[in-house]
Amino acid sequence: MAKLSDVEFKTRIQNLRKIMEEEKTEIFLIYGDEYRREHLRYVSNHWPACDKGLLAVGLEGEPILLVAPETEGLAKELSVWRDIRILREMEMAYVPEQIEYAAASRYTKLRDVILELSKGKTPKKIKLCGMDAMSVITYEAIKSAIPEAKVESGDEIIYRMRLIKSPAEIEMLKKAGEICDIGYKAVLDADIVGLTERQAAALGEKAARDAGAEVVVFSIFASGEERTNTIIPRAAEKIIQKGDMIMYALAVQYEGYIASDEWPFVAGGEPTPEQLNLIKHVIKAEDIGVKNLKAGVVAGDVVKKIRKYFSDNGLEKYDLYPPIHGNGLAEAESPYPDEHTTYKFLSGMGVNFDVSIFGVPGIGSNRVEEGFVIGEDNNIVLSKLINRLREDFLSKS
Repeated sequence: MAKLSDVEFKTRIQNLRKIMEEEKTEIFLIYGDEYRREHLRYVSNHWPACDKGLLAVGLEGEPILLVAPETEGLAKELSVWRDIRILREMEMAYVPEQIEYAAASRYTKLRDVILELSKGKTPKKIKLCGMDAMSVITYEAIKSAIPEAKVESGDEIIYRMRLIKSPAEIEMLKKAGEICDIGYKAVLDADIVGLTERQAAALGEKAARDAGAEVVVFSIFASGEERTNTIIPRAAEKIIQKGDMIMYALAVQYEGYIASDEWPFVAGGEPTPEQLNLIKHVIKAEDIGVKNLKAGVVAGDVVKKIRKYFSDNGLEKYDLYPPIHGNGLAEAESPYPDEHTTYKFLSGMGVNFDVSIFGVPGIGSNRVEEGFVIGEDNNIVLSKLINRLREDFLSKS
């Protein structure tokens, strides 16, 4: 199985330090936890379980990874940085009690780490990434460690660094796409009539895990008109009936990178003319976006083309959100353009089409999703399965 090399992470830190020097920032702190792990994983490869984590980066020397006692062993297993220390502020926030750990004697203090990285000098400016993900309590604890320093948000910097995928990141996304396809196809190939939605979703989750998925990020599953109108449904105990519209999405993670598949279909046979019409419009609208996705194209113009198709077919009131978002270390990340976006798509951007119609009376809802990385000449297809299904469907319609 492919993995990111230590060189990839060292290059990211080098690039971050260039920005720090330009902005006269002495210390950069990057936060992550079990749920919002993408920033921390990007700079360290560490993904906390239950607890929180913080990478402290100075202008020189090796970064220091700060973790909670329970995830110290996991950090040693995952992190590319070997200087790992225990910080009380990184402990879990699920319970109000103060947990007593045997490792308490080895606690470090954030102030001491910061002063060490700044060679004993009190820094004037610290950037903190992950402010959009952490609790107020964690933020105040970090801020109070060096009250003399000005703490500013560093979120935009890391988001910007993550925007263009490196060749190594593209390989991770391609592998995630392969695994996601395997999981998704397991459900498409199965006779799911008579199963509960949870049983059907489990087929895909197991196949994805067997194929090497690090984790199943989500498994959206709904059957029938009422359930598909949920928009983002969790699989329920509902029994799948023949002829039910199926709205099923699978997102899997491989080495931190996430791929998503979704394809509209009907359980146990051919769709009714009304169901087929909805499915046709979703797929045709997405295909317009795929055909117009190129480096140098204004992102908002692609959104407009998709939404114009829905408007031309009287479906605009069933079109609930912009049909494009980025991919990478999160299932949905930048770029996330709307009709008013003026920036251009760039080579190396990861892009998912997430095109949907919701709440059509008497029919229900559905969507199609597949991922790409924009290339200089040709885009890289992340889901060969959904790509092929779309092209086959349109060739027959």
